Amino acid sequence: MHDSTLIPDLDNHGHRTRLENIRLVESVVRSRRAQHFIGDYVPGQASYNLGEYPSRAPYDPDGFDEKALANLAANGIRQIQLMEDWNDLLRLHGASRFSSPNEPGLRRFIDMAHAEGIRVLLYASSGYMQWGDPDLRPEWTRESYDDPSPDMQLVRVAHWRLVRCSPASAGWRAYVLEKTRRLLDEYDIDGLFNDWGYRSLAAQTMPPTPDEVLAWPETSEHDAAKEDLLAWIYAEVKSRGGTYKLHADFNDIPKSAMRLYDYLWVGENIGDINRMRLETRDHPPYVVPQFDYSVGELPSEDEQYAQTIPYLQFPQILAGRPFTGERASIPGVDYDSPEVDRVVRQWRDHQEFVSANPDGPHSYGPWDVGAASPDRAERHRFWLDQYRRMVVPGTRASIDVQSDVFHRTGAPAESVVSLFANTEVYAALANYGATTCSITSTWMLEDLATGHRSSRFDVEPGRLVLLRRVGDASPRSA
Repeated sequence: MHDSTLIPDLDNHGHRTRLENIRLVESVVRSRRAQHFIGDYVPGQASYNLGEYPSRAPYDPDGFDEKALANLAANGIRQIQLMEDWNDLLRLHGASRFSSPNEPGLRRFIDMAHAEGIRVLLYASSGYMQWGDPDLRPEWTRESYDDPSPDMQLVRVAHWRLVRCSPASAGWRAYVLEKTRRLLDEYDIDGLFNDWGYRSLAAQTMPPTPDEVLAWPETSEHDAAKEDLLAWIYAEVKSRGGTYKLHADFNDIPKSAMRLYDYLWVGENIGDINRMRLETRDHPPYVVPQFDYSVGELPSEDEQYAQTIPYLQFPQILAGRPFTGERASIPGVDYDSPEVDRVVRQWRDHQEFVSANPDGPHSYGPWDVGAASPDRAERHRFWLDQYRRMVVPGTRASIDVQSDVFHRTGAPAESVVSLFANTEVYAALANYGATTCSITSTWMLEDLATGHRSSRFDVEPGRLVLLRRVGDASPRSA
């Protein structure tokens, strides 16, 4: 495990400046959606594709990965997650869901990342197991166990035949917690990523198994057993100085008042960027959005930043080795036909695209099939360079404020202003309407991207402007 981001050691002048800026913001904010203190926060994150899986041979990191990681670090990425391609879910290469088919290669990759100052999180689900895995026990799950037919409750997509194990199962807890501890202790990793693999126990129609202990009432508002299991895993990760990242389906969040994770990944199977914003804007920090290009399109690369940054969110980028789609055509693997499985169809179509376009543009994961936008990485770096200045540790973020300092015309109801106060004061202005919104301030503000100073900014539909307050000058024309 590696050191967390430290809050700056401010001197007397620094503390005075910060407190005066906070006092200024507090004096002008009439209302806000939320307020957050920013501590250990890594906004620059990526999902790194080690290689295809299922595969004919295990991944084997080399100089390509060294260059890819160095490029990510140069572009501000400080944390990556490895998905299931790090392990051997289908036991094709003599390993398992909780072990690597190339132990030396995985350790070499982790060392490469650390040499670039990048944290590494490994995928480790707290609920999913592949049907047919020799470790799986029928008493761990209420879901149909004997027959992986299409009408089962299990997740049946591409090569996945995933059973959801119950968080109330004593046997499953003993198994998954032992595997989790081993990952944390055997690899020099910086934490875990959990795709939680959970179906609400309150909504279950099948009776409990003999191995389940329902210690708490399960309701539509409280995932009690899952809360306890996640809290245990979170404590295991934090006791080792690590980071825990969670994905809870679509834009969902655990139904719990407890702190169960450090980062929440959202957006899988969500093809509407407005829906993602509306469903996640009240989630607690820190949300890491990932727009799913496999099911939707964006009007422009910049729109996802307009939809996320004002809510203290920053999109994750896909990176690593180019996604080829070969994983949909591995001999001996059970796939449904492309006619009934959208994912298999997309991956095989992408195989044909890669064959016809070996030099790119490349995609880097299942959420980015087809011809990826060639400027995606550049736009990510463009916005990350600005955003990192606004969210240094010690910042107090006031989300979606109403203030007499900002007067809005054109599309006021569809615009958002968020303020970030530390030793500098920053403002994020976004427009979600269909017409241009003009925002005039009593402050003089500097555009972080252009250096242009003004008290008025015109924000086009679907766009974002990030600003820094400068001086005490009264409003004037630019």
